[in-house]
Amino acid sequence: MRVSVDLCLVPLGVGVSLAPYVAVCQEVIEASGLEHQLGPDGTAIEGEWDAVFACVKACHERLHQNGVPRIHATLRVNTRIDREQSFRDKVSSVQRLNR
Repeated sequence: MRVSVDLCLVPLGVGVSLAPYVAVCQEVIEASGLEHQLGPDGTAIEGEWDAVFACVKACHERLHQNGVPRIHATLRVNTRIDREQSFRDKVSSVQRLNR
């Protein structure tokens, strides 16, 4: 099953600047080969269910390997079986209405 998620990982116990940790997660996501887009408060990722959730797990593992003692994650999950629609398609459909 295809899935689209919005992932926000917040490393705790590492200070105020989170950009280095976001960059680590982006490396993991890039390496996964999944379709994705970084946003200001999370990253949209889509693909097959197992691959997406393996990627989420890999992000957690990599951050812990980099010394993050605790991670608070927010994950929004979207599945659709009546037709194929990417997160970019969803954004485009709204933008067309606002023109």
